[in-house]
Amino acid sequence: MDLKLAGKRALVTGGSRGLGFAVAEELCGEGVRVALLARDAAAVESAAAGLRAAGHDAIGVVADTAQDRQVESAVAAATERFGGIDILVNGAAKAAGGPATGFLALHDDDLRSEMETKVLGYLRCARAVAPQMIESGWGRIINIGGLAMRRTGSVFGSVRNVAVAAMSKNLADELGPKGVNVTVVHPWVTETEGVRDMIRDRSAAQGITEAEFAQDLAADVSVGRLIRPSEVAHVVTFLASPLSVAINGEAVATGGGLSGPIFY
Repeated sequence: MDLKLAGKRALVTGGSRGLGFAVAEELCGEGVRVALLARDAAAVESAAAGLRAAGHDAIGVVADTAQDRQVESAVAAATERFGGIDILVNGAAKAAGGPATGFLALHDDDLRSEMETKVLGYLRCARAVAPQMIESGWGRIINIGGLAMRRTGSVFGSVRNVAVAAMSKNLADELGPKGVNVTVVHPWVTETEGVRDMIRDRSAAQGITEAEFAQDLAADVSVGRLIRPSEVAHVVTFLASPLSVAINGEAVATGGGLSGPIFY
């Protein structure tokens, strides 16, 4: 299937590694020119150089999405390099993880940090690119949330991802008539570098194999295993395409199916 993405221009935040880099790779494979955004200048340039070595048109831009001016500067740099931005994939956020924490043990500043980066950070990036999308009459904004929004056990994980979904729907209703679709993708535990490191460390601590620990993590996943970053990236890339016009303001779960509850 031709996704009609050749020549489009994308900004992928959190793009130097993990799911963000997988999305960038997939977009590049469809002929998209991609700007990777991350805080670590060396890491994001290394990631972009890897894409260029594979024959793709990619650059790295540096910004902390918790800072307005840094976001504006990064978007300006990507716009100058490519002549515009058609697609925004928001993925710059602190990785989920760690044991479930009772709410009495939580610290308010931790939630403020989560909201500043994952919610307001996404909003800053959308606000920076939306005017040019509106002017051109076409655009796609895909926000990476997380299936913690559908489960208890992590107050902050649930709150931040529900907020991303609510923000996405509001933006979709406002921007949809102007040709800009906004969606949110909710992964579950995905086999990123960080998750593989966690599996290695915790399996060793528990005296079990990495395969056994990974299987325990996937106990609630209906396909029977953890989903790979590239598999989430396939979905994101379709949502970034002109063919996804029928999907706007919706949440798309990409965790391999959580067993049990019915969502409708």
